[in-house]
Amino acid sequence: MSPRRLLFPAILACSLTIARAQHYVVSENKHFLLKDGKPFCWLGDTAWELFHRLSRPDADYYLQKRAEQGFTVIQAVVLAEFDGLEVPNAYGEKPLIGNDPARPNERYFTHVDYIIDKAASYGLTIALLPTWGDKVFKNTWGKGPEIFNESNAGTYGKWLGNRYKSRPNLIWVLGGDRQPRKDSRDVEIWRAMADGIAEGVGGHDKALITYHPQPNREGSSEWFHSDEWFDFNMFQTGHCRDTPVYEYIQRAYNRMPAKPVIDGEPIYEDHPVCFNSKENGTSSAYDVRKSAYLDLLAGAFGHTYGCHDIWQMYAPDREAVNGPHVFWQQALDLPGALEMKYVRRLIESRPMIDRVPDQSVVAENALPAADRVQAARGKDYLFIYTASGKPFSVNPGKISGTSLDAFWYDPRTGKVRDAGKFDNKSVNRFIPPTSGYGHDWVLVVDDEAKRYPRP
Repeated sequence: MSPRRLLFPAILACSLTIARAQHYVVSENKHFLLKDGKPFCWLGDTAWELFHRLSRPDADYYLQKRAEQGFTVIQAVVLAEFDGLEVPNAYGEKPLIGNDPARPNERYFTHVDYIIDKAASYGLTIALLPTWGDKVFKNTWGKGPEIFNESNAGTYGKWLGNRYKSRPNLIWVLGGDRQPRKDSRDVEIWRAMADGIAEGVGGHDKALITYHPQPNREGSSEWFHSDEWFDFNMFQTGHCRDTPVYEYIQRAYNRMPAKPVIDGEPIYEDHPVCFNSKENGTSSAYDVRKSAYLDLLAGAFGHTYGCHDIWQMYAPDREAVNGPHVFWQQALDLPGALEMKYVRRLIESRPMIDRVPDQSVVAENALPAADRVQAARGKDYLFIYTASGKPFSVNPGKISGTSLDAFWYDPRTGKVRDAGKFDNKSVNRFIPPTSGYGHDWVLVVDDEAKRYPRP
């Protein structure tokens, strides 16, 4: 039996302790990832230019900081977006000899090795993108050049897979911010790369692989849902406020055959909203926080945070995109990043594998995205997120227990406020402690008999 089909107990998610050995599989219910047989808490950061732009001391600083802040996954690209084939890394090395995917530069990949291993030492998983998508084809941006075809994509994938098959902290991400074009061989090129990776690591069951697309309504499942190598669906919902990502996530969650789903690139913190800061301003901690809770309670198995200043590792005298405001070192402590640990703390506080999205828990299902009330339940607990502190009513009988215990969880501070005890036979109305723009809250309701600790 493949390791992806093993039955594991439904236990609490990963703790904040560092784990050295890691092996990732899809849970038996097909909606979560497991690491070493335990539910894996994916809290990601988009550090796309990590290998390309940072020196080893800088990479060490970044990784240690993110590990201390509770992040578990770092998304980074080998052949990077910022002219990653022609502009060398911090040590003067380019990734390929003659821009040939069949001729990797050993000195460049020694630096990649260092960062992957350093991440492992901090208990971090690397979600590894073999290439940004403009190396397969250019779109409205990206410098290319286009170097991949079906043959060399497979060769490159096999070389990478073989090189990193002994690294226990890798999840593979194809795509690199591109949609496969119609009437082209793009899908076949990505499939060839996936097959090459699988061959290099010793089989499809030894490599967890997904695909990072541009914004769309189906995520990467639009092209690859039935492919053997395609283990979970990834979305990019882009950089506008109040995109109804919960609708996309829940539709993907319900798609058959069932596969886990995650938003791998939601709105970034400190990003021009809809790429137009003059009219729309820049995104805030509230914007990124709201995306996280709506994603997770709509069915996502984890969440990726992003920051406009960090994905590009903005620094003095360095090419920048779309007006970043602060250098990456300072951006590590932006409020939205610091609040992600509270997301993780809440999700880990109750059995993860039990969690299912369920809007029937609440009466208020038709509110717009800015005021969305989003609900999920386990067998014996409820999570209900209200994006702007709107009151809502909780329907009875959705979880076990005759007596229920409720409290409010503050996404800004991680602190809790008691919300009382009530029976499980009648509709109950809840009014959050505060309301208005930026005043989001999570109501947690437990079967009192379980005596779960508060986060």
